[in-house]
Amino acid sequence: MTSANTPDQSILFTNVRIFDSTGSDPYEGEVLVEGERIAEVRKGTGDLPREGARVVDGQGKFLMSGLCDAHTHFSWVNSADLPGLGTMGVEEHTLLCARSAQTYIDSGYTMCVGAAAAKPRLDVVIRNAINAGQIPGPRYLANCQEIAVTGGALVKGITAFADGPEEMRKAVRRNVDLGADLVKLSMSGEEITGNQHAEDNYFSDEETLAAVTEAHRRGLRVCSHARSGESVKMSLRNGVDIIYHASFTDEEGLDMLEEQKDRIFVAPGLNWLVATLHDAEAFGYPPEAAEAAGYQHELDCAIEALKKMKERGIRVLPGGDYGFAWTPHGTYARDLQHFVELLEFSPKDTLLAATALGGQIMRMADDLGQVKAGFYADMILIDGDPLEDITILQDQSKIIGIMKNGVFHKDPGSGQSARPSTLSETHRGTPIPA
Repeated sequence: MTSANTPDQSILFTNVRIFDSTGSDPYEGEVLVEGERIAEVRKGTGDLPREGARVVDGQGKFLMSGLCDAHTHFSWVNSADLPGLGTMGVEEHTLLCARSAQTYIDSGYTMCVGAAAAKPRLDVVIRNAINAGQIPGPRYLANCQEIAVTGGALVKGITAFADGPEEMRKAVRRNVDLGADLVKLSMSGEEITGNQHAEDNYFSDEETLAAVTEAHRRGLRVCSHARSGESVKMSLRNGVDIIYHASFTDEEGLDMLEEQKDRIFVAPGLNWLVATLHDAEAFGYPPEAAEAAGYQHELDCAIEALKKMKERGIRVLPGGDYGFAWTPHGTYARDLQHFVELLEFSPKDTLLAATALGGQIMRMADDLGQVKAGFYADMILIDGDPLEDITILQDQSKIIGIMKNGVFHKDPGSGQSARPSTLSETHRGTPIPA
């Protein structure tokens, strides 16, 4: 095989097992890529034209859509010093964010939803650099700093503050002015802080509604850090689009989620809870401290609530809160394992949540998240079967090919990363209309 292709070169994947994320089981077939999109998908081998195309013989390997992380923090840089994210020099921080972006795509993630940045413009700058082809990274929806009310910040130095409806509107307008795609409301607490509890709620309905109304008026969506049952219901009452965590969702909240299941997304970020219980000891937070703080209780409640969400057809997506010291970048696919082992999703449903639902949360359901004619050619080629062993996606060496926008980021012929592809002009940092 030759080295990485050019954007105008056709690529034919042959002799591959195609998981197309339409709900079908995998099948043997071929995929033809022309330019930045998939031109044709065909069952069987030998029917698609080969003249002028580079032929990639997959030798029976697993071809699927690139993955989506629905709760991404490029600017959390594997640190146990969260206040230090606010004081770190912006130049150093920007370089580390670029490294996070590359780690995501190196791990097979071609779609990411920004869930807050440690400094106002970090996400926007990195998104624009990815879209311009200056650095490698996934397709990205950028956020700014999360917005909290006075007394409700999880980490003050990386937070924007607003109190009352008018200040909420102004805070949203700052995100608009900075070029963000999203707004993040920090509505509930986090036990590791010691005084901001997961079952708290700090926002009012008036503040939430003001933020959501202003964001929607300007084409932005709103996500909420909402662990408590009341913060989940407040998010739903006032039109929040993406709910993070949702650990303590009660029956009333489940009913509300089900009523709004065609517009709402939930991304629980399960690995944060699991890792805080089991992997944080080396960083000064032993399991007994995590249990005493309530993390085991929260994990148990979250598992119960999320299983019920799955039964009710609510869109639950993997990903979240990677970039802390004990949830380091590059370990993103642990959430897929948690979906199978803790939430009792089938491997197939887990992959659908990480691909087809990824296209939906990116607001590009007809362009991303499936291996289908007309979709962008964002695909990964895997030496193994994640339907048999979901943990294989945690091993970068098993992801032997990574394609974004019709160009190999990781070439299956050489195993080397190539210069990132450039997105078409219509997707350079502009929110895609709903």
